[in-house]
Amino acid sequence: MGGGGPKYEAAARAVPAPQSLLLEPRKERIEEVLQFRTRTLTVVLDRLEDSFNMAAVLRTCEAFGLQEVHIIKNPETAWSPNDKVTQGCDKWLDLHRYDTFAQCKAALKQRGFQVWVSAITDKAESLFSLDFSGKMALVFGNERFGVSKEVLEGADGIFWIPMRGFTQSLNISASVSASVSRAIAWRGEHGAAAGDLSEAERTALREAFYRLSVKQRGRLYPGT
Repeated sequence: MGGGGPKYEAAARAVPAPQSLLLEPRKERIEEVLQFRTRTLTVVLDRLEDSFNMAAVLRTCEAFGLQEVHIIKNPETAWSPNDKVTQGCDKWLDLHRYDTFAQCKAALKQRGFQVWVSAITDKAESLFSLDFSGKMALVFGNERFGVSKEVLEGADGIFWIPMRGFTQSLNISASVSASVSRAIAWRGEHGAAAGDLSEAERTALREAFYRLSVKQRGRLYPGT
């Protein structure tokens, strides 16, 4: 009775390439998403505490084509986006976490980002007056207290979202949606490309999206 042996063991160890497990429509969808992906516009979340808001912001960012979200730790509340709201969208994003705003700012500045904070102050500029041509990180604060004093003092600029009704504040997920959609529209109006990944970034992200699209990825590609 035969069985085992080097040839059998080698075949058992062979792992198929993720793209070989995907149908063409799925691969075409991945290419469409890559075409619009950006790493030059990002969102920073300062000490959020509500799991629904965490999740809603992630869905907004992913839907608008942002690849990165930066998260400043809330010492009193764990980062735990509600999975019924995210519907798995967070797996497509790169989430960067920091203990302090100083750490987050240093990482972004090293990459050439301007850091602008959403807050209503005397120094705040209208969202509709901002120039989004360069690398821009938009910071949004805690649901109850807004951004910290450290964030306000360390930002490159402060902006607010003009409102014309009796309501003078928005939920954080609505604020992120309004701000990101404005930034994307501004870029389109000024001739910027819809997506801005380099060829190397696109290749790396394509491979990651292929793996993430495989239902049995946990078994086939541990750590995915």
